[in-house]
Amino acid sequence: MKTVFHRFYADYLMPSRLGEYEAVLRQANEMDYAQLPVRDFFRALAQPATLPERVLVHRHDIDSDLRTAKKLFAVESRHGIHATYYFRLCTLDFGFMREIAAAGSEASYHYEEVSDFAKRHRIRDADALRQRFPEIRELFIRNFDSIRQRLGMPLATVASHGDFANRRLNVINHELLRDPGLRAHCGIECEAYDEPLLRNIDMYISDRKYPVYYRPMSPFDALGQHRRILFLTHPVQWETNWVDNTRLNARRLVEELAWRA
Repeated sequence: MKTVFHRFYADYLMPSRLGEYEAVLRQANEMDYAQLPVRDFFRALAQPATLPERVLVHRHDIDSDLRTAKKLFAVESRHGIHATYYFRLCTLDFGFMREIAAAGSEASYHYEEVSDFAKRHRIRDADALRQRFPEIRELFIRNFDSIRQRLGMPLATVASHGDFANRRLNVINHELLRDPGLRAHCGIECEAYDEPLLRNIDMYISDRKYPVYYRPMSPFDALGQHRRILFLTHPVQWETNWVDNTRLNARRLVEELAWRA
């Protein structure tokens, strides 16, 4: 019952935490952290002499709730902060993505072709799913190229989305990008879970639902203790959106039932 209440509170009752997010940006600025998108940080790693002493890398996974994503962007714009926004196929907003890019931030793809394929074809065996990777790579390329063409700009980095199908099968979407040819074709410089990126991060913080909020530690505590911090956030964790959360919960239920059928 406690878990159900926590989920209900997080999805429907939680007060806005946007002021808290702005406080993180303000504290980072006061402590002389350069606040960068994933793309800019990864490129700076190739020229260590140009890399700031303290860096806070901002990554937003837009799993849902475009309304709050736009509010996060407005907060960052007030402070001159640049960040990366990764959009799923179901959250693509090309006007918003162009606005992000025009401001000097990064808008790119939060891909999930592996889990989508598994659910669509009701594949429940990891080896069977991996045998279909050639088909799934072609699907990824079609989706990626479509986004890139409609957006009218290159996509330098991408990020794997996690789904219950990935956890059940123990097959992550990131496995798809272990193919160098795929990356070369798409012009992908970095995947957000690449080891060359993450080994240069001292502290990787992700937001969480109520009552935890952050894992493994609060960004307020990390600032000053760690030189290079990556802060992963999701709009749904910062402000409730009844319509979007209800739609997302219903979709999860339908997918779970179909998976078990």
